[in-house]
Amino acid sequence: MAVKILREKLRQDKTAVARFVREAQFGTRVVHPNVVKTFEIGEADGLHYLAIEWAAGEILDKFAKRRAPLPPEEVVQIVLQIADAVGAAHAVGIVHRDLKPENLMYDPETHEVRLLDFGIAANTDSPADERLTRAGFFVGTLMYVAPEALSGEMVGPAADQYSLATIAYFLLVGTLPYTARNPREMFTQLLSQPPVRLNKAKPNIKLSDAIETVVMKGLSKAPGDRYADVQSFAKALADAVSSTPKESSGGFMSRMKGLFGGS
Repeated sequence: MAVKILREKLRQDKTAVARFVREAQFGTRVVHPNVVKTFEIGEADGLHYLAIEWAAGEILDKFAKRRAPLPPEEVVQIVLQIADAVGAAHAVGIVHRDLKPENLMYDPETHEVRLLDFGIAANTDSPADERLTRAGFFVGTLMYVAPEALSGEMVGPAADQYSLATIAYFLLVGTLPYTARNPREMFTQLLSQPPVRLNKAKPNIKLSDAIETVVMKGLSKAPGDRYADVQSFAKALADAVSSTPKESSGGFMSRMKGLFGGS
């Protein structure tokens, strides 16, 4: 078990406390094998706490920065699990809004992924006066946030799909779909420029056209141009990878053959 508490400087911040309590409540609503279980929420001597399941492995961001680009087959295993976890949240009316590798645990031994954090998630049917974000202020992490979130208005499940497509892009090529040097430039690029095509990200990495097409569709600026839901995106990516010859996709088997001289 892990116990989560607010940092001391945030304990008197009403919005921070409200988000912390909301995270705990959302955690109890989203029950799925790829979501860390919430055991107990409470308050003791004015200190709010959240007791959650301990997840084995390491933060996906740290793993990916050390190991990416990952074989497409491994990326598919990861993306399918994330999609299932996020899909379970969508099924109960919750949009995550901050899907990124830092909020995911990954165990390289079992290839299991666990979603950790619902800190800025939101009910899709929340009335405006109950939202914790003012209009004009976006929430999320700029490198993974969907363009429609930049207005600060409530986003739908398609925003999580965009974030998942960004994660897939990062895992496949080891870089992100925008090349901004600072937050201001990133903000501008998200609103006005298309993302770098997957096969243009790095000169030494070439994936199949099918894989690139799926990822870029998930990164469409208009929510309606993406897949119907996160699971559809993940399935399309799995189909694209499975239909790609191993030599083209950089799969596990082709790498092993190269290492050991297999035919």
